[in-house]
Amino acid sequence: MSFKVTFATKWSDFDPNRHMRHTAYNDYAAEVRVRFFAKHNFSIDEFTKHNLGPILFTEETSFRKEIHLGENITVNLKLQGLSENNERWKIVHEVFNEAGKLSAIIKVYGAWIDLTKRKLRTPPIETKEMFDFAERAEDFEVISLKK
Repeated sequence: MSFKVTFATKWSDFDPNRHMRHTAYNDYAAEVRVRFFAKHNFSIDEFTKHNLGPILFTEETSFRKEIHLGENITVNLKLQGLSENNERWKIVHEVFNEAGKLSAIIKVYGAWIDLTKRKLRTPPIETKEMFDFAERAEDFEVISLKK
């Protein structure tokens, strides 16, 4: 199932060159992830209930086209990888400018952390259902965890 969000960009997203600053792309991608989780019954309140939080190991952004001051953008979410028990996940975001041109690709590799123990953990079963709804990227892979 496709998941995307359209945003009206704001003044603080732009740099002196009048194009979107590099970190703003990643901020919008993070917002899309949080909205995706919430849409699939895993809101911030659910994270708190399970004493759980998402963390990132890597975040890689490649830029394709400029986004200019005042443009709306659309950001999607696709699942690029998932381990057997949802402990690890890879998500790719595509950012499109107002004309629908691909402007950036953001790839993140993440996991779940116990917020008290500060250790990685297996998430509750609810996350399986959440990821079942995610559109798979063309290069989707099963993430192998070596013990």
